[in-house]
Amino acid sequence: MSEEMIDRILVIDDSETDQFICSCILEEYNQNIEILKAYDGKEGLELLSDLDKPPKLILLDINMPRMNGHEFLAEYAKLSGERPAVVVMLTSSAQERDKEQAMQYGFVRQYQQKPLSVEAVQNLENLFDN
Repeated sequence: MSEEMIDRILVIDDSETDQFICSCILEEYNQNIEILKAYDGKEGLELLSDLDKPPKLILLDINMPRMNGHEFLAEYAKLSGERPAVVVMLTSSAQERDKEQAMQYGFVRQYQQKPLSVEAVQNLENLFDN
């Protein structure tokens, strides 16, 4: 993964274990990536509003307290402007309705089962060619 392509990633997931796995895999793949963490959609939106430079990629869980992934997507769609970050759903939900609901947003490019894998990270740059 080249530095220029993805230099900042926001991981939104309420599971500390999944946050740790994501961080380990992303840092192993490229130590120059800045990894930001939020533990629910509301915290993710607050973090995004405070940033002067948005992330290129958001890894988003669905099932979280306070504001779940679907609620985050609806709010993010209103706020993201012309160049939203690419969103990859990284979730334990294998339900087709969750996938269909998430994929209706143009900035959601992929729907993956947890946990994040090295193979999935290696394919992230391909998401930016579209």
